[in-house]
Amino acid sequence: MSALSARLRISERPGEVVVLTHGFMANRWLLVPLARRLRRCGWKTIVWGYPSLTPSVLTHGERFAGLLADIEAQTEVEQIHVVAHSMGGIVTRAALTRGIPSKFRRLVMLAPPNRGSFVATATAGLMGRVLRPVAELTTHPESLVNTLAEPAGVEIGVIAAGRDQLVSLESTRLSMPHEHTVLPCMHSSLLFRRDAAALTAQFLEHGTLATAGCSSASPQQRPRP
Repeated sequence: MSALSARLRISERPGEVVVLTHGFMANRWLLVPLARRLRRCGWKTIVWGYPSLTPSVLTHGERFAGLLADIEAQTEVEQIHVVAHSMGGIVTRAALTRGIPSKFRRLVMLAPPNRGSFVATATAGLMGRVLRPVAELTTHPESLVNTLAEPAGVEIGVIAAGRDQLVSLESTRLSMPHEHTVLPCMHSSLLFRRDAAALTAQFLEHGTLATAGCSSASPQQRPRP
């Protein structure tokens, strides 16, 4: 039995797996609180990290596509979901341009720069040549993120941050049909809020952001700043 196969067997939903990934200038450890809350809701989670600073988003997308293919090859897996924060959502979109796995079902994007980041636009001249993702995530119509195909046939829920200091609310939206909601917080705070975890669990289970998910992540508790 492979290590991946062994990890997937420990779950209250043995046929489903949720892959979490982070954004630019971040790491997999920032995803631990959200992954823990999803596990309390019964989801099997895998946290995937990558060196986000210099390689192209397309390079990360190719590697992520390989991971998704490895997970799909596990016979016990029936459905694959992804929860991606910030640039991680664009990496996921890049991965899905290489082919959407037949077991792929739902994608939750947390504060995604789907139409670019105004901060990337402002700093691309200074940093874009060294930090390639910065140039790829600008709001310019010809930037990578604005010419990247959107994943048709995938259920997508977007949770945006109302006080986002990196991505405008309009830039979190896709042109294709998707669910969208906004929480009153900053960009990275979405990873640590109970209500964000509850909404994520809700969408993973039901494909809607209309109400909260499992009780262990209930948004009825006072939101954390």
